[in-house]
Amino acid sequence: MAKVPVSSLELFIPGPHYGDGSGVVGDFVGDTKHHGGAQKAVYAFAREELDWWEGELGRKLANGAFGENLTTTGIAWEDAVVNTRFRIGSAVVEVSVSRTPCRTFAGWMGEPGWIKRFTAHGRTGSYLRVITPGTVHAGDELVVVDVPGHGVTMGEVFAGACGDKQAARRLVAARCLPVMYHERMVALLGG
Repeated sequence: MAKVPVSSLELFIPGPHYGDGSGVVGDFVGDTKHHGGAQKAVYAFAREELDWWEGELGRKLANGAFGENLTTTGIAWEDAVVNTRFRIGSAVVEVSVSRTPCRTFAGWMGEPGWIKRFTAHGRTGSYLRVITPGTVHAGDELVVVDVPGHGVTMGEVFAGACGDKQAARRLVAARCLPVMYHERMVALLGG
């Protein structure tokens, strides 16, 4: 799961389904039943969050320690508006869906109660879809290209995924999620 820092990444658009692999050339997706594909092409996580977890866990966490493809600085992913587009290097990516911590992640971390701890903190990073393939170099700036007007954030996506009906109502009303995820929110609301 851990990624190691590299000087550049090549991003591409993978197939639409889980199991279609990562959107990063050479990246390995271990759990193809729940990961990969266009909606989870690239995983971004904030360096500031890794630093916070270092304090909580009492150990160093290198960039990539949570399995992220992009370790970013200066962006709180939970505040990112769903479907915001960023240019990074020659690629354009778009905020897609939140990470849901799983047993694979828990096993990798080796921390008792990891899923509950990570979930309770609520800052899970963001999966990104690739809009324009390209090359990302270490140190490239994330430049906002477009922010949708609906205002629904990745924090609300994660809250909805955790069963928060108020968040689910906002997500359904905004119609900002990919079809499968939208349908999950509709089902949560009994529809």
